[in-house]
Amino acid sequence: MPPRREGPGPVVRTIALAARNPFAGPLAALVVLILIFTLATDTFFSAQNFSVILQQSVVIGTLALGQTLIILTSGIDLANGSILVVSTLVMAQLAQGQPPGIQILILLVGFALSAALAAVAGLLISRFLLPAFIVTLGMFTMLTAGARLYSQRPPVVPEGGVLTGLGSGGYLFGVFQVTIGVFVVIASVAVLHYMLTRTAWGRHVYAVGGNPTAARRTGINVSRVLLVVYILAGLLYALAAWQAFGRSPATSANVFANANLDTISAVVIGGTSLFGGRGTVVGSYFGTLIVLVLQSGLTQMGFDALYQQVLTGALVIAAVALDQFTRKVERLG
Repeated sequence: MPPRREGPGPVVRTIALAARNPFAGPLAALVVLILIFTLATDTFFSAQNFSVILQQSVVIGTLALGQTLIILTSGIDLANGSILVVSTLVMAQLAQGQPPGIQILILLVGFALSAALAAVAGLLISRFLLPAFIVTLGMFTMLTAGARLYSQRPPVVPEGGVLTGLGSGGYLFGVFQVTIGVFVVIASVAVLHYMLTRTAWGRHVYAVGGNPTAARRTGINVSRVLLVVYILAGLLYALAAWQAFGRSPATSANVFANANLDTISAVVIGGTSLFGGRGTVVGSYFGTLIVLVLQSGLTQMGFDALYQQVLTGALVIAAVALDQFTRKVERLG
């Protein structure tokens, strides 16, 4: 009689469960961090602190949504922060001396500019098959230099118009302050999650990221999917630029210098695989909140900002290692 084959152990079963529920892990990590900092400090667990964290999440969180789409296709975008900066500078410059009513047209110009810049990268990657890392690194370098040349005297957006409107808001239950921008980023997460999980386009995105050769053989137009992903990411970068105006009407070529690394960290910590084909936008937003909760909690505990960066980097490495382990478990059945 052949020996009885034992089933997978509890650790392997837990990994398999996490793989089937890709944002369960980031959500659990977020809850654990909140519990730790609540017990470790007297000031962390408060409506004001959670409100600040949510408001801080709107710009990087929105950028992370676009980064997620690109990483899902097994690409990467190092130029997202630069596209945001260029878009804010151009819109702020156009808004100088203009009545508030014209700001809607200026906003449309910003969205068109961001989409066009992202489309250039998408064309080079999808049509000419250039590596995404090299293309977006080149775009990052050019746009960063161009932004600094363009903004010798950084303009300030006039307040009270559409461009700064996402920064307005009110209070929930009389104590929890939220802005329109918070609702916008949450709505964006919900819409993108539906698109990725309930539409043919979403299935194509995952298929291209998982195995572009197999996707091509099944009739998927891989080049078109990639181009659409980059254009949609560009629109999300423009939305992040709009969110940035809501946070601060003052513009500068030096802000969001590390946005590319911040968004990659948020996406990876949120459970999206750097190798493509696996992940969710919900997890990426949780990843953004994890980074912000970690920074807020450690600051209130008195830790230096450098230690915060060390721990964030360690989380990124751990997330990539977990992804590799998960893939190995799935291959073993």
